[in-house]
Amino acid sequence: MSSDRMHGEALISKTVVPSGIEDPVERARAELRAALNAIEVKGNLPRRASDAIQRGAVKARAFADGNPGAAVAAAVGAAAAVGAVVWGLARLIAR
Repeated sequence: MSSDRMHGEALISKTVVPSGIEDPVERARAELRAALNAIEVKGNLPRRASDAIQRGAVKARAFADGNPGAAVAAAVGAAAAVGAVVWGLARLIAR
């Protein structure tokens, strides 16, 4: 099992109210705990950004492994696009 999947399952288990709780006070506590954990997961933007970057890197590696020519072409195209944007901004600033 991948660490990303295990991390996702851990987050889900923290934000789900267990079934079978009969005591209303215990159920309310479990619901509050799950709600607070869900807010923490949603509000932790640096962690979410880090996870998204990691997923993107894994997809890029898989793409490069499966199709190295297209990966090189995509990298050259991305570099050219960034260069064009920087050149355009430098030209605007120089005016």
